[in-house]
Amino acid sequence: MKKITKEVYLKWYEDMLFWRKFEDKLAQVYIQQKVRGFLHLYNGQEAVLAGSLHAMDLTKDRMITAYRNHVQPIGMGVDPKKVMAELYGKVTGTSKGMGGSMHIFSKEHRFHGGHGIVGGQIPLGAGMAFGDKYFGRDNVTLCYMGDGAVRQGSFHESMNLAMLWQLPVVFICENNGYAMGTSVARTSHSTEIWKLGLGYEMPCGPVDGMNPETVAQEVSKAIERARSGGGPTFLEMKTYRYRGHSMSDAQHYRTKEEVQEYQKIDPITQVLDVIKENNYATEEEIKKIDDDVKRRVAECEKFADESDYPPVQQLYDMVYEQEDFPFVQHK
Repeated sequence: MKKITKEVYLKWYEDMLFWRKFEDKLAQVYIQQKVRGFLHLYNGQEAVLAGSLHAMDLTKDRMITAYRNHVQPIGMGVDPKKVMAELYGKVTGTSKGMGGSMHIFSKEHRFHGGHGIVGGQIPLGAGMAFGDKYFGRDNVTLCYMGDGAVRQGSFHESMNLAMLWQLPVVFICENNGYAMGTSVARTSHSTEIWKLGLGYEMPCGPVDGMNPETVAQEVSKAIERARSGGGPTFLEMKTYRYRGHSMSDAQHYRTKEEVQEYQKIDPITQVLDVIKENNYATEEEIKKIDDDVKRRVAECEKFADESDYPPVQQLYDMVYEQEDFPFVQHK
């Protein structure tokens, strides 16, 4: 695994704080109806992404996830201004405003969505890994899902084929406690999701998803196994989301006290504690990071606010067209 240094911890702090504040801003503008439709926020789960990115080779490895997908592309290198503009439905967005919250995508940065169908990304992740193996590419695909998605048949089909063909894929379940508003204990006899890998003799295990260093260690092992031809891994990241499933979630299924208990082990606070304990940065340097994050988020909001909506013509430019199918005329 790449060494975890002072610089890594400072980057983790800045990145995770930016992701948190970026989405806090999205929550604000959603209430103002500048962002519409669904909005699923990642607050509390940032350590999973931070640790994973440290383990990845961003020049070749891929990432695919579900619809809680705003900060992952930013971590992969996508301009956060374009991500926010996409959520606003603006033409300067990652998909020219046509994808919205659940469908952020960047082929350039190997971030393959953003999928609104629960579990829909799992066979696609396995498929991308199959393509890499078929063509002899030295890439690994990280495929993320929520705890609710493992009840989908496509999850089990993908796990079986990934082991059968020894695909270079790491399946990662971000178990944030609730599939929408239903706890794992109410949907499954076994609450240890990682054990589903045992049925396929796939290397698997639980991971503390609130600590980026622990995540980095386990994902590094899984990536190395995949890259060296050892096949797939299934990891269960035990994490927690502080906000509802989406902005429309009233959260009647849990108490405020429960959320507050998990906030005591907030991943950003944990990283900041390590920075302070090891004197990696002074209070003044930490404040500078905080101020820079606020400034960057404000720049993203300004960019999205001032960008134009797509022209009507774009509706016709972004649909499939063929000569012998005259029913949708290109204009």
